[in-house]
Amino acid sequence: MLLYLPAEGGGRRVGLTVSRKVGGAVVRNRVKRWLREAVRHEVGALRAGCDVVLIARASAATAGADALRTQVGRAFRRVR
Repeated sequence: MLLYLPAEGGGRRVGLTVSRKVGGAVVRNRVKRWLREAVRHEVGALRAGCDVVLIARASAATAGADALRTQVGRAFRRVR
């Protein structure tokens, strides 16, 4: 899930939230690493002056890194 708001200035800020509903500590950390990597690759699709929060759902643990990267890119393009 993605939440966004227009922000003052021209920067882009992205926050990540992965709750315990996703899994144990090892699984949560893995999902956070996958999301950080997806954001790193797809941040160019996000318009400037936008604050974004990505909230991982339980299905993110089984989706895999490539699926998350695709979904993050699609969500960033929809925000634009």
